[in-house]
Amino acid sequence: MHAQIILFDGFDPLDAIAPYEVLYAGGTASGGAVSVELVSAEGPREVISGTGGLVLRATAVLDPRRGGLILVPGASGRVGEPGEVPDLDAGAGERQQDEFIPLLLGRALTTELPTLLKAAMDNPEVTVAAVCGGSLVLAMAGLLEGRHATTHHLGLDMLDATGAHAVSARVVDDGDLVTGAGVTSGIDLGLYLLEREVGPRIARAVEELFAHERRGTVWRNEGPVPAGF
Repeated sequence: MHAQIILFDGFDPLDAIAPYEVLYAGGTASGGAVSVELVSAEGPREVISGTGGLVLRATAVLDPRRGGLILVPGASGRVGEPGEVPDLDAGAGERQQDEFIPLLLGRALTTELPTLLKAAMDNPEVTVAAVCGGSLVLAMAGLLEGRHATTHHLGLDMLDATGAHAVSARVVDDGDLVTGAGVTSGIDLGLYLLEREVGPRIARAVEELFAHERRGTVWRNEGPVPAGF
């Protein structure tokens, strides 16, 4: 399995690096069954995160034709106080640190990213994954209507408003769409994808290496509906 982890300006570093490290370790533990790279919609470039100006380098352009895994992180910035309205003019000129997360996500949608993500979603050989606000990038691009997904708990109502079925769970498996909730859920998401695609023994070995125990049950749209909840 080859994994392409997307970087865009304002991305949350932990959303990207947590699954990157898990999948990279899975590749090492499996003798090369998993490979992983950082990509962007524009190709190789330095990409500035939304956390203190931390920079990571995308080494290739996102290729939706390549089978495997494509993962979308969320953004790092201000959530804002209740009732606080972002300055929509903030998108002009030099990008500032600590911007509103919705502005950062919306800015990502003005690039080629939505077109590339749609092509990925249409490719039967690709599993698309997202961490935290990455689900909102997909949803705001009109790609999650009718799909089950999760995101950070503060964004569940927004996710639901896009036509997706928002699920309050740490990891949601909707077939060729697998999503994680808050930022640290990227570790759990990566471990689950290793278990699903490579096998539980590899996932367990990486889990032990990282001294991390996954939390919660991976939600799937299967089985009876719980009564009385």
